[in-house]
Amino acid sequence: MIKEFKEFIMRGNVIDMAVGIVIGGAFTAIVTSLVEDIIMPLLGLLTSGVDFKKLGVVLSTGPDGTPNVLAYGNLINAIVSFLLIALCVFLVIKGLNKLRNLAIKEKEEEEEEPEETEIDLLKEILTTLQNEKK
Repeated sequence: MIKEFKEFIMRGNVIDMAVGIVIGGAFTAIVTSLVEDIIMPLLGLLTSGVDFKKLGVVLSTGPDGTPNVLAYGNLINAIVSFLLIALCVFLVIKGLNKLRNLAIKEKEEEEEEPEETEIDLLKEILTTLQNEKK
């Protein structure tokens, strides 16, 4: 069982997935900071100082005086964050696809170049010998 587990862990796709999850976590932290620290304050500036985190509607007040709030501002933050993450992932994938297509194109161009075969070389030698006899 330990041997099978070791083989499972050492598969390339499992390691790739683990690397992707770690990088994804770090990427999420960057995008969250971008949204919360840069974009949302700019949106607040454009909307006359509205802080989206504090947007909400008081539905009722509890017996102890605590308000029951429908905080739709957090939803706006989550939507903006999602859209930015999706945009960043799209741009990264688009760039990777462009690089992959360039690599494939270069490989195809290399394959298209005909190499001189032995027959071609023999024909050149024959032509040279015939020209020397004349």
